[in-house]
Amino acid sequence: MSQFWRYTRTLLKVAFRHPITGVTLIPRLEDGRLVLIQRRDTGQWGLPGGLVDWGETLTAAARRELKEETGLDLAAAPRLAGVYSDPKRDPRMHSISILLAVEATGELRVEDGLEVLQAEAFPLSELPLGNLSHDHDRQLRDYLAGNIEVG
Repeated sequence: MSQFWRYTRTLLKVAFRHPITGVTLIPRLEDGRLVLIQRRDTGQWGLPGGLVDWGETLTAAARRELKEETGLDLAAAPRLAGVYSDPKRDPRMHSISILLAVEATGELRVEDGLEVLQAEAFPLSELPLGNLSHDHDRQLRDYLAGNIEVG
């Protein structure tokens, strides 16, 4: 029985005392516009993304989240654009966000209406910077400046 409790304690520690890993995506369309989503919970615009499921690679998580939140397909392998781990970056939990730049194709349509109100493609000059959800302003500004941040 002691080995069972040791495994249970380790599992609980992993589940409740370690940050959760997620992907945040910067989807770029062929015409250069970037895609943002409007979150249902706050009404704010932000970058699409979500948690990496157990047994899932980062690329698979990026493909799944992109499709669910924007209706778009991943056109090429994602490119690392940064890693963000500030415990305050997400008001719901301590999560580590792996920022991936992705080339996307297809037609915009929200498939996950429980989380997303709408998805929209913005020219770079019209991005609604200044009040994006979570730390997405920082992530997007770093990306646009050509910085790959780890913090």
